[in-house]
Amino acid sequence: MSATDSRQSELSTDTDDADGSDVIHPDTAKSIYGLMHERLLRSPEHCAYRQFDKETESWQDTSWRELNELIACWHAGLSNENLKAGDRVAMCMNNCIAWVAYELAAQSLGLVTISLYSTDRPNNMAYILEDSGARVFLVGQSRKWEKLKNTGKKLPELQTVLCLSSSTPQSTDNNDERVKLVADWLPDNGTINDASGASDSLATIVYTSGTTGRPKGVMLSHYNLLWNAWAGLHHIMVYPNDLALSFLPLSHTLERSGGFILPMMAGASVAFNRSIPELAEDLKTIRPTFIVSVPRIFERIYIKIHDGLKLKPAPVRWLFKAAVNTGWKRFEYLQGRRRSSIWKLTWPLYEKLFCQRVQQAFGGRLRFAISGGAPLSFPIAQTFLALGINIQQGYGLTETSPVISVNSLTDNRPETVGTAIRDTEIRIGEDDELQVKSPGVMMGYWNNHTATYQSIDTDGWLRTGDKAKIDDDGHITITGRLKEIIVLNTGEKVPPADIEMAIATDSLFEQVMVIGEGHPFLSVLVVLNKQQYEGILSKRKGLSDKDVNSTESKEYLLQRIFPLLHDFPGYAQVFGIAVIDEPWTVENELMTPTLKLKRDVILQRYKEKIDEIYEGHKAL
Repeated sequence: MSATDSRQSELSTDTDDADGSDVIHPDTAKSIYGLMHERLLRSPEHCAYRQFDKETESWQDTSWRELNELIACWHAGLSNENLKAGDRVAMCMNNCIAWVAYELAAQSLGLVTISLYSTDRPNNMAYILEDSGARVFLVGQSRKWEKLKNTGKKLPELQTVLCLSSSTPQSTDNNDERVKLVADWLPDNGTINDASGASDSLATIVYTSGTTGRPKGVMLSHYNLLWNAWAGLHHIMVYPNDLALSFLPLSHTLERSGGFILPMMAGASVAFNRSIPELAEDLKTIRPTFIVSVPRIFERIYIKIHDGLKLKPAPVRWLFKAAVNTGWKRFEYLQGRRRSSIWKLTWPLYEKLFCQRVQQAFGGRLRFAISGGAPLSFPIAQTFLALGINIQQGYGLTETSPVISVNSLTDNRPETVGTAIRDTEIRIGEDDELQVKSPGVMMGYWNNHTATYQSIDTDGWLRTGDKAKIDDDGHITITGRLKEIIVLNTGEKVPPADIEMAIATDSLFEQVMVIGEGHPFLSVLVVLNKQQYEGILSKRKGLSDKDVNSTESKEYLLQRIFPLLHDFPGYAQVFGIAVIDEPWTVENELMTPTLKLKRDVILQRYKEKIDEIYEGHKAL
């Protein structure tokens, strides 16, 4: 057995092996705060979190002992709020140590936590607070509460609003006795009397960012979350000397698991990214050994690399293409899927010219990067893997706590979402739907028995809503969404996601949505990169700078799209296009907080443009 294989060996109990792992078993932890308490006993002085301090303009480490002292203060403060086990408390702020302390303090009291996206709309936040009956609400800045209060929702069950900081010295609402500054409310010290409750009790309610209708509250138990992180460690081990850079919001279930629970379970450290605009700098400063990401981050870097290559001489572009080709052969060789090692002759040159630069952009120490939340296109994954960035694509749902499958380091097939994590059963149901049964399947939807009944059958199988296929080796390939399949009036069925990803590899197209339900051909709605389009206007005659939907502009844009879809069948080609002036955002209600397109809303808002495309059923 190789060293890597031994690291992936079964962890039937707590581990403290020769390889340096120190994994806490769910049965030892019993609860989310119980996990924290066990970690405190094992490594009190080890760095738990690293956070940038604006006052000193430096990165500050917090040990597990120091974190527990802070949790004790929050425990004491929440104890003064006259709450009982099972009461709901909510928070809405960027990733920070205060989020962690509040979450763990609430868990130690047997409270149920609800984490809201800081980018979500005030109306949606108000709905979640009302539906959950939250008693306490912690916000990063008081202006967030002010916007929420302006929605007109009374929220009678909400008794206390805690503001980590005020937007201005006068911003705290003096007319609302519920509003308090954390600096005034938080006790200076405290002791923790752990009242977490049973492992099968409700720990959190996660509201899914549904693309249609109101979000549903997914109920997850302590064991759901603990088991899922523990099972994930069987696919990819994490060690006490690992350091993660956390930049996805902790309200995202993938980050909550991979950037909060799993590092605590494995004894690893986590650094909080200052902001997405500063991510590139933080990667170089923090030098993480692993990250949890969504595909959009990799897509942006990929596009930036290729935009830079367009400015380079032809020999440099040829060398880069050769480097990716050789690097891919090397990757396949290391995975045991290729015998020839001829790549070794040229690899040192390509590694020096390109690979080391890309690796340094991620800090130079990255062991692996988890990609989830949405599909990552194969060309992008292939490029990064060829250049030495180990991207492990996975798959899951909030309803499964969240991970269902992931590629391991030694069995990484990036065209798939990996194999099911341990103790997870998978099957293909009617209409090729992937169905799942595991200890991570949710308790149900909060206040919504009908939706629970529709999602989980009497034998405990969860309907994912995703179409999939499973190969002989157990690797899962997601082929589309049941509700997002476009059926042309010719009878052809087309999953739009792959086409959208292919078009989005051209950085001119910032946002893409393929349409065509009930029509004879596919079309696409696009939001353009305005700066790039202006550059194109200066070089090409005949394009209108006033009407991006002129016939000439559309013809040009379609000509750019055609080669991007050369691998798709004829019925999956795009023959119509409309350019949308405004970006699709959470604020204008065209995207969910997890940055998924609200397809039905977009279709309705741009109905006139779509009708124009299909008028007379003629494309350009």
